[in-house]
Amino acid sequence: MEEPFDESRGDGVVPEAHPIDPRIREEVLCKLQAVEREHDVRVLYACESGSRGWGFASPDSDYDVRFIFVRPAREYLRVTPVRDVIEEVPGPVFDVNGWDVRKALQLLSKGNATLVEWLSSPVVYRQDGHFIARLREVAAAVYRPVRSFHHYHAMGRGNFREYLQGEQVRAKKYLYVLRPLLAALWVLARSDAPPMAFEALVSAMVDDPLVRQDIDELLALKRRSGEQEWLPARPRLNAYLAGLMQRLEGADPDVGQADMTLLDDLLAQTVLGARAA
Repeated sequence: MEEPFDESRGDGVVPEAHPIDPRIREEVLCKLQAVEREHDVRVLYACESGSRGWGFASPDSDYDVRFIFVRPAREYLRVTPVRDVIEEVPGPVFDVNGWDVRKALQLLSKGNATLVEWLSSPVVYRQDGHFIARLREVAAAVYRPVRSFHHYHAMGRGNFREYLQGEQVRAKKYLYVLRPLLAALWVLARSDAPPMAFEALVSAMVDDPLVRQDIDELLALKRRSGEQEWLPARPRLNAYLAGLMQRLEGADPDVGQADMTLLDDLLAQTVLGARAA
């Protein structure tokens, strides 16, 4: 499909060096091009989710490539809708899948926190600069803090109960509890959505220097070891997490109001700009 394309971050600035190894990045770009050819779509945005997007990948972490795509305009006028997701079979190295732009905007209207995270991913493979700049504006305007808060709070609380109850725990599970709980705390403290990058959350939300030291040590361990690395439970960190969950229990951010017609406008602009034939 016809593809005007801009690899800047949406603010006109092109990074000096991409954070992903050039050989891996080239393979990802080839996979995205293959998706476009096979499914007759145009990829509007593609980024890393998961540990590489959060900033604590292990040497053996896979690549979680997530993208938003648009089909030719005629496909949005069908009596029987076409599938709104594209999922490649996951392999040991790459997990590649994406959402149709209409599905993405529908999820945004429901306060989907995952999509909002994609928009702040520090690892962007491709993007249509005009589209992503507009999508970020609309996402900020329709942001639903209550949905975001409960998403992160429930995730962190559930991960704590499931993964951090033994004397030995996997290093990454601490991070899988810390990240959503700190994101929930961010929602209560600020008016904007939490960033995907874990260290940005820690920098803004964790004041205790001893807890920061524990987190820094966990990050260093996770980044140099495998995904299955185990370590003794850390009582100080467990106590901090228990206190954080107690602080979050029963809390609710402001509801706020949003003009959801902005999503309809963006969908129409994006689809009508797609090739009609």
